[in-house]
Order: sequence, then C-alpha cells, then structure tokens
Amino acid sequence: MAAVPTPPVTPAPIPPTPPMSEGARIINTFIAPSKTFTDLRRSAAWWAPWILISIFSLAFMFTISKQVGFEQISKSQIEHSKRAEQFDKLPADQQAQQIAFSVKIFQGFAIGTPLLVLFFTLVSSLILWGTFKMGFSAETTFGQAYAIGMYAGLPGIVGAILGIIALFAGVNPEGFDINNPVGTNLAYYLDQETTGKFVRGMASSIDLITIWSLILLGIGYACTSKVKRSTAIVVVLVWFLLWKLLTSGLASLG
Repeated sequence: MAAVPTPPVTPAPIPPTPPMSEGARIINTFIAPSKTFTDLRRSAAWWAPWILISIFSLAFMFTISKQVGFEQISKSQIEHSKRAEQFDKLPADQQAQQIAFSVKIFQGFAIGTPLLVLFFTLVSSLILWGTFKMGFSAETTFGQAYAIGMYAGLPGIVGAILGIIALFAGVNPEGFDINNPVGTNLAYYLDQETTGKFVRGMASSIDLITIWSLILLGIGYACTSKVKRSTAIVVVLVWFLLWKLLTSGLASLG
C-alpha cells in the first residue's frame, strides 16, 4: 500500500519589524545607529532630533551669554583679527558702536539657532544627497537625506552639555573661544597668539564630536542605499575636508 504523501509545510510568515518610535530612534542613534537609519526608509521624519538639538543649542548659547557675555566675545573676536590695530585707533564712541553692533549679531545668531540648524542641514544634505545620487546611483531620497543629517547631528548635544559644564565650572571670559569652546578638538589646545588661523581651522577638524557625526552620516547613507558603508564614510569625510580647507583659508584672510 502506497504511503500517503505528506503535504508541504508552509513556513510561518516572518512578522514585520515594528516601526520605531522617535524616542527609540534617538537612543539608537547613539547605541545602534544602523537601526535608526534603516528605519528612515519607512519614515523620514526629522522633527524630534531637530527639537532636541535646538533645545540644547539654545541652552548652550544662553549659558555663554551669562557666563562670558557676547560683549566680551565681540572684543575677543576683534582682538584676534587683522583689524585689531585699526580698531584700537578709533575713538571710544566708535569702538562702543562697533562692539554693540557685533553683540546684536551674536544675539541674533543665538536666538536663531534652531533656524540655522535647519538651514545648514539643508545645505549639507543637498550636497551629500546630490553626490550619492549622481555619483553612486544611491536610492536615498532627499527626505531621507535630510533626516540623516538631523539624526547625525545628535552628537552635538554631547558637545553642548560638555560646553555648559565647562562654562559653569569656571572659564576665563577673556580666554574663551566661541569657535572652540570645548576641548574635544586639537585647535582648543593651540595658542591663538602663536598659531595661524588656517592651522587652527584645520586642527579644529580633528574633533571627536564632529568625527562621530561624520561617521553617522556615512552609516545613514549606507543604510538607505546600496552604497558600501566604508565608501559612504569616505565620501562624507572628503566633503568635510574640502569644507574645512575652504573655511580655514577664508578665516586666515580676516
């Protein structure tokens, strides 16, 4: 008697990966970034990291205004510029006018920090997205690219916290450098008086927080496209190096 054939067993369907909450995305950006950036293929929402970055950035700027003061920062900026000698020759009232104008500019930038985050993320996202799209046929959409930029900026929160701690711990207002407020980069340890602006500008690129964010950018583009992670990170680093060469060169002229 022939055996009754056994019907094929249909494998149980694999349950879909549950969507991540915004809180989980933020946490995983620090501990498991691939999970966060892969989830951007499902939803490219970026408002949560933007709000968080804006809050800590505003807190940092507020702390600077209280512990150092924008007037002192303005004086330091002029003192270390090529127009320092010309400024010293001005009458006291004109010096006060220039300082007051500079203070208003700093205050405007401080208040507008959330908008600046949106703008600079937009610019960097356009450049990187265009590079990966045209140079590597990446599948990443611009919305995903913008979200990658926002989430990759989250390590800046660590820098803001360190800066706030350093300011409250006691900082010399006259020696405070708003461009290098925390000792996470090489430029922080170079003397402003004896080191050229170009060298200090390039040295500031060797920054733990910045490198962290750059690596996250590379991981983000690798997770949302078919570009290899190592390739994506190299592309991001090359663009950053070009940016630092440009800005450091311009700074050396002023």
